[in-house]
Amino acid sequence: MLVGTLEQSLIFAIMVMGVYISFRILDFPDMTVDGSFPLGASIVASCLVKGMNPILALVLAIIGGSIAGFITGYINVKYKIANLLAGIIVMTGLYSINIKIMGRSNISLFTVKHLFSLNVNKLLMIGIIVIICKIVLDFLFKTKFGFILKALGDNETLVETLGVNKSKLKIYGLIISNAIVALSGGLYAQYQGFADVGMGTGTIVTGLASIIIGETIIKNRRRFALTTTVIVGTIIYKIIITLALKIGFNASDLKLISSIIVVVILALKNNKVLKKGGIKNA
Repeated sequence: MLVGTLEQSLIFAIMVMGVYISFRILDFPDMTVDGSFPLGASIVASCLVKGMNPILALVLAIIGGSIAGFITGYINVKYKIANLLAGIIVMTGLYSINIKIMGRSNISLFTVKHLFSLNVNKLLMIGIIVIICKIVLDFLFKTKFGFILKALGDNETLVETLGVNKSKLKIYGLIISNAIVALSGGLYAQYQGFADVGMGTGTIVTGLASIIIGETIIKNRRRFALTTTVIVGTIIYKIIITLALKIGFNASDLKLISSIIVVVILALKNNKVLKKGGIKNA
Protein backbone atom coordinates (compact mmCIF):
# COMPACT_ATOMS: atom_id res chain seq x y z
CA MET A 1 0.00 0.00 0.00
CA LEU A 2 2.87 2.35 0.87
CA VAL A 3 4.58 1.76 -2.48
CA GLY A 4 1.33 2.29 -4.38
CA THR A 5 0.66 5.52 -2.48
CA LEU A 6 4.16 6.77 -3.24
CA GLU A 7 3.79 5.93 -6.94
CA GLN A 8 0.52 7.83 -7.21
CA SER A 9 1.93 10.71 -5.16
CA LEU A 10 4.82 11.19 -7.57
CA ILE A 11 2.53 11.11 -10.62
CA PHE A 12 0.27 13.70 -9.04
CA ALA A 13 3.31 15.73 -7.95
CA ILE A 14 3.94 16.46 -11.63
CA MET A 15 0.40 17.80 -11.93
CA VAL A 16 0.83 19.91 -8.78
CA MET A 17 3.99 21.45 -10.26
CA GLY A 18 1.82 22.72 -13.09
CA VAL A 19 -0.83 24.03 -10.72
CA TYR A 20 1.90 25.78 -8.69
CA ILE A 21 3.02 27.71 -11.76
CA SER A 22 -0.44 29.09 -12.46
CA PHE A 23 -1.72 29.45 -8.89
CA ARG A 24 1.36 30.64 -6.99
CA ILE A 25 3.76 32.05 -9.57
CA LEU A 26 1.29 33.69 -11.97
CA ASP A 27 -1.39 34.32 -9.33
CA PHE A 28 -3.83 32.86 -11.87
CA PRO A 29 -6.52 30.49 -10.47
CA ASP A 30 -6.57 28.34 -13.59
CA MET A 31 -9.53 25.95 -13.75
CA THR A 32 -8.25 24.69 -17.11
CA VAL A 33 -6.26 22.02 -15.27
CA ASP A 34 -9.48 20.13 -14.51
CA GLY A 35 -9.76 19.67 -18.26
CA SER A 36 -6.11 19.42 -19.31
CA PHE A 37 -5.44 16.53 -16.90
CA PRO A 38 -8.00 14.25 -18.59
CA LEU A 39 -6.97 15.76 -21.94
CA GLY A 40 -3.51 14.27 -21.47
CA ALA A 41 -5.07 10.96 -20.46
CA SER A 42 -7.44 11.00 -23.45
CA ILE A 43 -4.69 11.70 -25.95
CA VAL A 44 -2.40 9.01 -24.54
CA ALA A 45 -5.18 6.41 -24.35
CA SER A 46 -6.33 7.08 -27.92
CA CYS A 47 -2.75 6.85 -29.20
CA LEU A 48 -1.94 3.67 -27.30
CA VAL A 49 -4.96 1.73 -28.56
CA LYS A 50 -3.76 2.57 -32.07
CA GLY A 51 -0.36 1.07 -31.32
CA MET A 52 1.64 4.28 -30.88
CA ASN A 53 4.83 4.39 -28.82
CA PRO A 54 4.02 5.40 -25.18
CA ILE A 55 6.74 8.07 -25.10
CA LEU A 56 5.47 9.66 -28.32
CA ALA A 57 1.94 9.54 -26.92
CA LEU A 58 3.13 11.50 -23.87
CA VAL A 59 4.77 14.07 -26.14
CA LEU A 60 1.43 14.55 -27.93
CA ALA A 61 -0.29 14.89 -24.55
CA ILE A 62 2.15 17.66 -23.61
CA ILE A 63 1.38 19.43 -26.88
CA GLY A 64 -2.35 19.08 -26.25
CA GLY A 65 -2.01 20.55 -22.76
CA SER A 66 0.07 23.40 -24.18
CA ILE A 67 -2.70 24.26 -26.63
CA ALA A 68 -5.29 24.26 -23.82
CA GLY A 69 -3.10 26.61 -21.76
CA PHE A 70 -2.57 28.87 -24.76
CA ILE A 71 -6.31 29.17 -25.38
CA THR A 72 -6.98 30.08 -21.75
CA GLY A 73 -4.23 32.69 -21.73
CA TYR A 74 -5.23 34.10 -25.11
CA ILE A 75 -8.90 34.67 -24.30
CA ASN A 76 -7.86 36.15 -20.96
CA VAL A 77 -5.40 38.72 -22.32
CA LYS A 78 -6.98 39.32 -25.75
CA TYR A 79 -10.64 39.60 -24.81
CA LYS A 80 -10.14 40.69 -21.17
CA ILE A 81 -12.11 37.72 -19.82
CA ALA A 82 -11.50 37.23 -16.10
CA ASN A 83 -8.86 34.58 -15.39
CA LEU A 84 -11.20 32.33 -13.40
CA LEU A 85 -13.93 32.54 -16.06
CA ALA A 86 -11.44 31.94 -18.89
CA GLY A 87 -10.29 28.74 -17.20
CA ILE A 88 -13.85 27.55 -16.62
CA ILE A 89 -14.76 28.18 -20.27
CA VAL A 90 -11.81 26.17 -21.58
CA MET A 91 -12.32 23.43 -18.98
CA THR A 92 -15.96 23.06 -20.04
CA GLY A 93 -15.04 22.91 -23.71
CA LEU A 94 -12.34 20.30 -23.03
CA TYR A 95 -14.96 17.92 -21.63
CA SER A 96 -16.52 17.55 -25.08
CA ILE A 97 -13.14 17.56 -26.81
CA ASN A 98 -11.90 14.71 -24.61
CA ILE A 99 -14.92 12.61 -25.52
CA LYS A 100 -14.31 13.29 -29.20
CA ILE A 101 -10.65 12.32 -28.86
CA MET A 102 -11.49 9.00 -27.22
CA GLY A 103 -14.66 8.37 -29.20
CA ARG A 104 -16.45 7.51 -25.96
CA SER A 105 -16.38 8.46 -22.29
CA ASN A 106 -13.59 6.04 -21.32
CA ILE A 107 -10.92 3.73 -22.76
CA SER A 108 -9.39 0.65 -21.14
CA LEU A 109 -5.63 0.18 -21.47
CA PHE A 110 -5.28 -3.22 -19.80
CA THR A 111 -4.74 -5.04 -23.09
CA VAL A 112 -2.41 -2.55 -24.78
CA LYS A 113 1.31 -1.92 -24.40
CA HIS A 114 2.20 1.09 -22.27
CA LEU A 115 5.01 2.32 -20.00
CA PHE A 116 3.90 0.34 -16.96
CA SER A 117 3.26 -2.90 -18.82
CA LEU A 118 6.99 -3.19 -19.47
CA ASN A 119 9.19 -5.31 -17.20
CA VAL A 120 10.47 -2.26 -15.33
CA ASN A 121 9.97 -1.19 -11.72
CA LYS A 122 7.04 1.27 -11.68
CA LEU A 123 8.35 3.37 -8.81
CA LEU A 124 11.76 3.69 -10.44
CA MET A 125 10.26 4.76 -13.78
CA ILE A 126 7.92 7.31 -12.19
CA GLY A 127 10.74 8.60 -10.00
CA ILE A 128 12.97 9.19 -13.02
CA ILE A 129 10.23 11.12 -14.82
CA VAL A 130 9.56 13.26 -11.73
CA ILE A 131 13.27 13.99 -11.29
CA ILE A 132 13.52 15.04 -14.94
CA CYS A 133 10.54 17.39 -14.53
CA LYS A 134 12.05 18.78 -11.31
CA ILE A 135 15.44 19.41 -12.87
CA VAL A 136 13.93 21.09 -15.94
CA LEU A 137 11.68 23.37 -13.87
CA ASP A 138 14.41 24.20 -11.35
CA PHE A 139 16.66 25.18 -14.23
CA LEU A 140 13.87 27.17 -15.90
CA PHE A 141 13.21 29.27 -12.81
CA LYS A 142 16.90 30.12 -12.49
CA THR A 143 16.94 31.61 -15.99
CA LYS A 144 16.07 35.20 -16.89
CA PHE A 145 12.71 34.00 -18.22
CA GLY A 146 11.97 32.22 -14.94
CA PHE A 147 12.80 35.27 -12.80
CA ILE A 148 10.60 37.51 -14.93
CA LEU A 149 7.79 34.94 -14.84
CA LYS A 150 7.90 34.91 -11.04
CA ALA A 151 7.98 38.70 -11.00
CA LEU A 152 4.83 38.80 -13.15
CA GLY A 153 2.69 37.27 -10.41
CA ASP A 154 4.10 39.60 -7.76
CA ASN A 155 4.25 42.89 -9.64
CA GLU A 156 2.93 43.30 -13.20
CA THR A 157 3.91 46.97 -13.25
CA LEU A 158 7.55 46.07 -12.61
CA VAL A 159 7.51 43.63 -15.52
CA GLU A 160 6.12 46.30 -17.81
CA THR A 161 8.84 48.76 -16.78
CA LEU A 162 11.42 46.16 -17.85
CA GLY A 163 9.98 46.33 -21.37
CA VAL A 164 8.55 42.80 -21.26
CA ASN A 165 5.19 41.99 -22.83
CA LYS A 166 3.27 40.78 -19.78
CA SER A 167 0.43 39.35 -21.88
CA LYS A 168 2.74 37.04 -23.82
CA LEU A 169 4.55 36.09 -20.63
CA LYS A 170 1.31 35.11 -18.94
CA ILE A 171 0.35 32.95 -21.93
CA TYR A 172 3.76 31.27 -21.86
CA GLY A 173 3.30 30.50 -18.17
CA LEU A 174 -0.13 28.94 -18.73
CA ILE A 175 1.21 26.91 -21.65
CA ILE A 176 3.94 25.44 -19.43
CA SER A 177 1.51 24.85 -16.57
CA ASN A 178 -1.07 22.94 -18.58
CA ALA A 179 1.56 21.03 -20.55
CA ILE A 180 2.89 19.63 -17.26
CA VAL A 181 -0.63 18.82 -16.03
CA ALA A 182 -1.41 16.97 -19.27
CA LEU A 183 1.82 14.98 -18.92
CA SER A 184 0.69 13.91 -15.46
CA GLY A 185 -2.72 12.92 -16.84
CA GLY A 186 -1.10 10.81 -19.55
CA LEU A 187 1.08 9.02 -17.01
CA TYR A 188 -1.82 8.43 -14.64
CA ALA A 189 -3.96 6.90 -17.39
CA GLN A 190 -1.21 4.38 -18.10
CA TYR A 191 -0.66 3.73 -14.40
CA GLN A 192 -4.30 2.98 -13.57
CA GLY A 193 -4.98 1.23 -16.88
CA PHE A 194 -7.74 3.42 -18.26
CA ALA A 195 -8.68 6.96 -19.22
CA ASP A 196 -11.99 8.51 -18.25
CA VAL A 197 -13.50 11.84 -19.24
CA GLY A 198 -14.34 12.62 -15.61
CA MET A 199 -10.96 11.81 -14.09
CA GLY A 200 -9.97 15.47 -13.93
CA THR A 201 -12.75 16.51 -11.56
CA GLY A 202 -11.22 18.08 -8.48
CA THR A 203 -7.71 18.33 -9.95
CA ILE A 204 -7.40 21.97 -8.93
CA VAL A 205 -8.47 21.16 -5.35
CA THR A 206 -5.95 18.31 -5.13
CA GLY A 207 -3.27 20.63 -6.44
CA LEU A 208 -4.10 23.42 -4.01
CA ALA A 209 -4.28 21.03 -1.04
CA SER A 210 -0.85 19.61 -1.89
CA ILE A 211 0.67 23.08 -2.35
CA ILE A 212 -0.74 24.38 0.93
CA ILE A 213 0.42 21.29 2.84
CA GLY A 214 3.89 21.54 1.32
CA GLU A 215 4.18 25.23 2.19
CA THR A 216 2.97 24.54 5.72
CA ILE A 217 5.49 21.75 6.28
CA ILE A 218 8.44 23.52 4.63
CA LYS A 219 8.27 26.93 6.26
CA ASN A 220 11.72 28.16 5.22
CA ARG A 221 11.22 27.73 1.48
CA ARG A 222 14.25 29.80 0.51
CA ARG A 223 16.44 26.78 1.20
CA PHE A 224 14.37 24.49 -0.99
CA ALA A 225 13.30 24.62 -4.63
CA LEU A 226 9.59 25.12 -5.20
CA THR A 227 9.46 21.68 -6.80
CA THR A 228 10.66 20.11 -3.55
CA THR A 229 7.85 21.81 -1.65
CA VAL A 230 5.35 20.52 -4.19
CA ILE A 231 6.61 16.93 -4.07
CA VAL A 232 6.64 16.81 -0.26
CA GLY A 233 3.15 18.32 -0.06
CA THR A 234 1.71 15.87 -2.59
CA ILE A 235 3.17 12.83 -0.83
CA ILE A 236 1.75 13.94 2.53
CA TYR A 237 -1.61 14.74 0.94
CA LYS A 238 -1.80 11.29 -0.66
CA ILE A 239 -0.88 9.62 2.62
CA ILE A 240 -3.75 11.47 4.32
CA ILE A 241 -6.16 10.31 1.60
CA THR A 242 -4.90 6.72 1.87
CA LEU A 243 -5.38 6.75 5.65
CA ALA A 244 -8.90 8.12 5.17
CA LEU A 245 -9.73 5.13 2.95
CA LYS A 246 -8.06 2.80 5.42
CA ILE A 247 -10.24 3.91 8.33
CA GLY A 248 -13.43 3.32 6.38
CA PHE A 249 -14.24 6.29 4.15
CA ASN A 250 -15.60 5.51 0.69
CA ALA A 251 -13.75 6.44 -2.51
CA SER A 252 -16.67 8.72 -3.35
CA ASP A 253 -15.86 10.76 -0.23
CA LEU A 254 -12.35 11.69 -1.37
CA LYS A 255 -13.32 14.94 -3.11
CA LEU A 256 -15.14 16.05 0.02
CA ILE A 257 -12.13 15.14 2.16
CA SER A 258 -9.85 17.12 -0.18
CA SER A 259 -12.09 20.18 0.12
CA ILE A 260 -12.18 19.91 3.91
CA ILE A 261 -8.38 19.61 4.05
CA VAL A 262 -7.98 22.81 2.01
CA VAL A 263 -10.49 24.72 4.18
CA VAL A 264 -8.97 23.52 7.49
CA ILE A 265 -5.36 24.29 6.51
CA LEU A 266 -6.27 27.71 5.07
CA ALA A 267 -8.31 28.54 8.17
CA LEU A 268 -5.44 27.56 10.48
CA LYS A 269 -2.93 29.42 8.33
CA ASN A 270 -5.04 32.60 8.18
CA ASN A 271 -5.69 32.41 11.92
CA LYS A 272 -1.95 32.34 12.59
CA VAL A 273 -1.46 35.36 10.33
CA LEU A 274 -4.18 37.27 12.18
CA LYS A 275 -2.66 36.42 15.56
CA LYS A 276 0.79 37.57 14.43
CA GLY A 277 -0.74 40.78 13.11
CA GLY A 278 -2.55 41.30 16.39
CA ILE A 279 0.62 40.84 18.40
CA LYS A 280 2.54 43.29 16.20
CA ASN A 281 -0.24 45.87 16.39
CA ALA A 282 -0.39 45.51 20.16
